[in-house]
Amino acid sequence: MPRNKKNNVGDDRPLSLDEAASLLVVARPNELDELARVHRSLSHLATDPATAATVRPFLEEAAARLQTVLQGQSPDPEQTILEVGRLIEWAMAGGAELEDAEETGTGPAPQPEQASGPAPGLGLPDDADLSFLTGFVEESREYLEAAEAAMLLLESNPDDMEACNTVFRAFHTIKGTSAFLGLDEISELAHHAESLLSRVRDREIRFTGGYADLALRAVDLLKEYVDAVNGALHGKPLARPAGYDALLAMLENPEAAGISEASSAAPAGVAPVPAAEGPTSPTTPTREARPSATDHTGEAWVRVRTDRLDRLIDMIGELVVAHSIVAQDAAQNLDANTERMKNIAHAGKIVRELQDLSVSLRMVPLKATFQKMARLARDVAHKCGKLVNYVTEAEETEIDRNMVELINDPLIHMIRNAIDHGIEPPDVRARLGKPRAGTVRLSAYHASGNVVIEVSDDGRGLDRDKILKKAIALGLVESDRGLSDNDIFNLIFEPGFSTAEQVTDVSGRGVGMDVVRRNIEAVRGRIEITSEPGKGSTFSIRLPLTLAVTDGMLVRVGQERYIVPTTSIQMSFRPTPEALSTVTGRGEMVLLRGELIPIVRLHQLFDIPGAVETPTEALLVVIGAGERRCALLVDELLAQQQVVAKSLGAGIGHVPGISGGAILGDGRVGLILDPAEIIALSRQSRSGDGAPAPLARSAA
Repeated sequence: MPRNKKNNVGDDRPLSLDEAASLLVVARPNELDELARVHRSLSHLATDPATAATVRPFLEEAAARLQTVLQGQSPDPEQTILEVGRLIEWAMAGGAELEDAEETGTGPAPQPEQASGPAPGLGLPDDADLSFLTGFVEESREYLEAAEAAMLLLESNPDDMEACNTVFRAFHTIKGTSAFLGLDEISELAHHAESLLSRVRDREIRFTGGYADLALRAVDLLKEYVDAVNGALHGKPLARPAGYDALLAMLENPEAAGISEASSAAPAGVAPVPAAEGPTSPTTPTREARPSATDHTGEAWVRVRTDRLDRLIDMIGELVVAHSIVAQDAAQNLDANTERMKNIAHAGKIVRELQDLSVSLRMVPLKATFQKMARLARDVAHKCGKLVNYVTEAEETEIDRNMVELINDPLIHMIRNAIDHGIEPPDVRARLGKPRAGTVRLSAYHASGNVVIEVSDDGRGLDRDKILKKAIALGLVESDRGLSDNDIFNLIFEPGFSTAEQVTDVSGRGVGMDVVRRNIEAVRGRIEITSEPGKGSTFSIRLPLTLAVTDGMLVRVGQERYIVPTTSIQMSFRPTPEALSTVTGRGEMVLLRGELIPIVRLHQLFDIPGAVETPTEALLVVIGAGERRCALLVDELLAQQQVVAKSLGAGIGHVPGISGGAILGDGRVGLILDPAEIIALSRQSRSGDGAPAPLARSAA
């Protein structure tokens, strides 16, 4: 069916803002008649005295950008039309406020000097509007993230004009939006950065060496300025970032500042790093996986405040608990009729689907985190004078949003160490028969209900003897007796441990890897190391899919009930007397398929009376954490269920072997066991009867 080009109104009168927005949505870049009509309408509304002063700048900017499309001057008409649509949306938001004020009798819209803006003295324009500035901050951050990722691709492939256009559009959009919001210094900086990219696009210069460094520094400074604007919205003074004037001068005339395709754009007072040969920037992922500021896949998106989202998920968790209580009461009622049980089962299905959906709302891809590490790898490689290819795999793997920030620091430390300690200098690699450029690989995948993130390199690997010698000197161990290679490698996570012969601004102080382990354990994760001398190392981080819900097996010990994460359970069985033994120095063991596995008596660990003490009359649940295993002695397996995990709170603090708690179907609290800590407790010193020393009962 052909579209109604008149849009249900006569062609001879200007459109309202709503009508202009509707027509713009369906208009294509080559339909100049429709676009011209929208342009006339926006120009008319911008000069109409009845239009609110806070709305007029958006209409003027929208009309100006649409004019570039009509005159054939826009480098990307589709993108420009999208930007015009966004400006109209902001104008409509201001118009809605005006209409509300008129309808409620609160008087005319506030004038610019009376507009609801930040308090005086914050350094923002006097007529600044909080809602518009908030939108500017959010969108600018997205554009700058996409621009930085595209720059890294462009540096490794200077002929990639698609990446060049992505960066150009980001600077162009930030320049225009900041200009009509009155943020002149941001607009000026973005303008000069845009001019630099324009020279790259016109193939006047190549995006390598000093030009690439300069553009990346412009992105960094724009990020700082946008963050400063965000701080001003929350009551902090708006200060110009350090180095603004110097960078602006370099952008105005890079060649006069000594910048070229072979130089490095180092700030004043800092010696430039010699340009390295070959690839010092990340290896690009496939083009399909590349981020773009204009990557519109046709899906509809809506912004939701994170506190509201978290509240929704918490309430769904409470609904799950409430439904479990109702279902358990009904099951215990022998007179419950069939129809009621059928309805409860149906409601349970809906609740489970709702719970799965709520969990998915908090899942975000690791793509953005991996992209940040790309910039880090490039900068560290430049500082160390090494050639590094940075490769990412499966960056679309999703993880709980609350865990993304917690794993950021561990990834930073591990990538720094991989480049500084792991990757050899180019000449050394050449003598060893390796490629001059080393490879740092960051990958992610799902395994056994967990997300596994691996940081690997093809460098020199960990020096087992050097680590052991340092650990003995620090008094961490007496010798390597009874220690596996993995045990020795794990010593690098001890606070203050470092084998670096000299301290640099990259590493060497021994304050990084303990942060890695602490942050990972804070989200119920664990880290494993594999390394081979001369071939490289791999650090594997195992994290739960989400912190909101835990799939667990409910077990009974005496009158207490505990939840064991199902992802850690390997099997359960009732042992025979012949399989049980006591090994000197290792305590109680059970023989399972030719392997001796230590037994952990939970009733002794948590001082629980009334539990079954004879293993042949109880059950052993084999749990594993990495290569280590142990068998938990429990009275009974009750049920498998999903529970909403909660922390124990500051009042109780950390209890060894316990990762949190959950409200069970009868309203009582069940403690969630931490398999890694339980296994660690089983390896600690044991009392005379071969059992671990009991923890305080009050803690359990």
